[in-house]
Amino acid sequence: MNRFMPRPHGPASALRASRGSMQRIKSGFSERRSTMFQRVCALGSVQCVTVCCGIALLLSACSSAPVGSGFYRVARGDTLSRIAQRNGQSVAAIARWNNLSNPDVIEVGQLLRVAPPTRPAPSRSAAAAPNTTATAKVRPSLAPATTIRLIWPARGDVIRRFNGMDSKGVDIANAPGTPVVAAATGTVVYAGNGLRGYGNLLIIKHNANFLTAYAHNRALLVKEGQNVTQGQTIAEMGDSDSNRVALHFELRYDGKSIDPARYLPPQ
Repeated sequence: MNRFMPRPHGPASALRASRGSMQRIKSGFSERRSTMFQRVCALGSVQCVTVCCGIALLLSACSSAPVGSGFYRVARGDTLSRIAQRNGQSVAAIARWNNLSNPDVIEVGQLLRVAPPTRPAPSRSAAAAPNTTATAKVRPSLAPATTIRLIWPARGDVIRRFNGMDSKGVDIANAPGTPVVAAATGTVVYAGNGLRGYGNLLIIKHNANFLTAYAHNRALLVKEGQNVTQGQTIAEMGDSDSNRVALHFELRYDGKSIDPARYLPPQ
């Protein structure tokens, strides 16, 4: 007889009793991992330790697998909004590229495309074939940019500056409702409050490399996909998800935070 057979009233029976309710839940990666360990722990102590160690090593290997350019592997605490912000894309675009029916549901370890799919290059024979049709005009892609000219996104006192660690931008304090303007011409790629710690947030993409973020607004006056011009009012200063009225302004280059003061005129 197998001495590791689970007892009728042990963890295995408890798991069976809860299985009906668990099936009604949209299970993510972390929930499946928890269930996996629950089932293993229904075994004897020696088997439990051995198998759990193997599972932990397997999960670690999966999470550290290399990811190709243009893709991102979801980590614990990620949201699609946060992933879109870091990659200068809109939530709608990433959801479309990955066939996500519900953008609010992503799983730890899931591989997401975060850059537009590229079309395969034509074969050599196809390239050599004579062109008998009119050549279509191709819109040029955004060229790489190494600099950008910004204006101050709001009037007020700079109460916190960029340090690259706990401050990823500058904080500008003023009265509630103070106009917030676009620091440069671009396209709104995010407008919402789905990123914890940023409140009502706008993200504007200016070219292939630069984007700006405007956080803690009282009201957002533009929408995703809308083109804005430098100096256009885009929001009202507020204290959403903050303990004081101030605009938190960030500048990112290829997804990395850089000091906005290097590109802003003197106050």
